[in-house]
Amino acid sequence: MSAVLIDGKARAAALRAEVAVGVAAFVTAHGRAPGLTVVLVGDDPASAVYVGSKGKATREAGMISGEHRLPAATQEADLLALIARLNADPAVDGILVQMPLPGHIDSDRVIAAIDPAKDVDGLHPINTGLLVSGRPGLVPCTPSGCLMLIQEALGNISGAEAVVIGRSILVGKPMAALLTNASATVTLAHSRTRDLAGHVARADIVVAAVGIPNMVQGDWIKPGACVIDVGINRVALPDGKSRLIGDVDFAAASARAGWITPVPGGVGPMTIACLLANTLSAARARA
Repeated sequence: MSAVLIDGKARAAALRAEVAVGVAAFVTAHGRAPGLTVVLVGDDPASAVYVGSKGKATREAGMISGEHRLPAATQEADLLALIARLNADPAVDGILVQMPLPGHIDSDRVIAAIDPAKDVDGLHPINTGLLVSGRPGLVPCTPSGCLMLIQEALGNISGAEAVVIGRSILVGKPMAALLTNASATVTLAHSRTRDLAGHVARADIVVAAVGIPNMVQGDWIKPGACVIDVGINRVALPDGKSRLIGDVDFAAASARAGWITPVPGGVGPMTIACLLANTLSAARARA
């Protein structure tokens, strides 16, 4: 068996095209474009690249892209004051504060300060509560994109066995909630789970989001399973260069899985596409 490669780039391009059509209709109906503002504190190079690509994708979808780049020494009170201004700005439909924040800033306090109706990252406690209770709200972008890829591969996942490896608020916990809401039977595992291989071996769906290169071994995978690799790990090569690999041993897992996402080019493109979809949803709800 050789797994079908799940093309996240193609699915993301289709979603971004759908969003662009929705944005055009929103402009016609309301006389303005939806607005997404991203806040970056500090000069983390990976975050800076990511913020730049978000801005480009926002503009390509026909939305207004706002950006605030603040120095690493910015005080928490000043960041909270900026968020308060963005909450009150009628032209801003979505607010995203890029993580991680410098160590002297409490990220939980910052997330809680964002208006839940503008929280396009889906991390506010109110949006988390709505997700867990199965009610509509803004859902974190990466797990939302993962669910789309899973459902496109498998169709109806009601009753399927799913294992999510990783318990972060960004991916693992919301992913488990989304799969539960779709009537899958979900095990939320992590790096300390006993007999992780045994849990994975029973799973029709495996979502790996633990941040450990090649942690999930190919021979753990149930034949025909759908494997979604959220991990993005940069590893050094003997020649001094580096490359990105996931949390799953891709070559070995591909020999057993039915479907698998590559790294890069799998989940990553879906994250920004879902951010744009969340911003349009937020604009519609506010309008």
